Amino acid sequence: MNAITIVGAGLGGLTLARVLHVHGIEATVLELDASPTARAQGGMLDIHEDTGQAALRAAGLHEEFRALIHPGGEAMRILDRHAVVHFDAPDNGDGGRPEVERGELRDLLLRSIPPVRWGTKVVGAHPLGDGRHEVRLADGTAFTTDLLVGADGAWSRIRPLVSPVKPSYTGVSLIELDLHSADARHPNSSALVGSGFFFALGSGKGFLAHREPDGSLHVYTALTVAEDWHTTASARSKTAVLRHFSDWDPRLQTLIADADGALVPRPIHALPVGHQWPRTPGVTLLGDAAHLMSPFAGEGANLAMIDGASLGEAIAAHPGDVEAALTAYERNLFPRSESAAAASAAGLATCFAEDAPQGLLDQFAAA
Repeated sequence: MNAITIVGAGLGGLTLARVLHVHGIEATVLELDASPTARAQGGMLDIHEDTGQAALRAAGLHEEFRALIHPGGEAMRILDRHAVVHFDAPDNGDGGRPEVERGELRDLLLRSIPPVRWGTKVVGAHPLGDGRHEVRLADGTAFTTDLLVGADGAWSRIRPLVSPVKPSYTGVSLIELDLHSADARHPNSSALVGSGFFFALGSGKGFLAHREPDGSLHVYTALTVAEDWHTTASARSKTAVLRHFSDWDPRLQTLIADADGALVPRPIHALPVGHQWPRTPGVTLLGDAAHLMSPFAGEGANLAMIDGASLGEAIAAHPGDVEAALTAYERNLFPRSESAAAASAAGLATCFAEDAPQGLLDQFAAA
């Protein structure tokens, strides 16, 4: 195998780099961020047995991952807009989706591979023939690679090489906020959310929250709003967001009113369910670049990691034959991601249906 370039140092790109490293194959990982600490990495992730954990086993990191698990994180609580609890399941330690903090998981992967090239912005790439690509950087330089992997997220610069499709707005936007030192500073909210994951849902809106290992509450307020809503001042105003919940229980309103720091709007976009592309020599995608979906099935990070592990193993299994490796990888990628994307789209519809949270409760009752 000649030069391999991975664009993006998220969980998927790093898993690919690690699995390749385990097999004695080196790759260059390019990342736009200036450093590993340039921005917050988000909150908790539930790592699934058949995807995220399988990827960590392929990476030889499963035992180290176990040390990062947040005890109690698999607890689940579901409320309605009146703050009536309809489902309250503790974490008995026997579930298959343990919670870890995203930043700690990323750090584990970073420590296991050669250094990432931080502060490297890819502005485009074009094919040279025979599967090779020239990659152009923002500093005006360019280089050639034999295998190019787009692990660069929702607005991938690599995706146009294989697909003209762009993400579309789902109709739902999240507003991210935090309540720090919850037990001491926000005891009522702490008791309301509980020790693990929390839903409070109604027609077209709701709250999703989880407790983090440092004792803070990481909260997402969800609204069905116009696509450009996140650009307005209302998206960052507690008063404006609270107006959407004027008829909700005051205990739920407090999650917004008492937030520490700024509100951060995050519109939810998705690629079409079943997004795929024709086999294109010398290039492929993984993670959100390949199958961006809403977070309402908990699959995004898990899929990115199993994508990375699967691609790494395919490359190792087909030494010197990039096309055979990419063919084998995409043969499994497409049906796996289609199934997950369909579940995510259905989950979004269920969470914000007119009778919410009933649909979600029905799912847990049937499980």
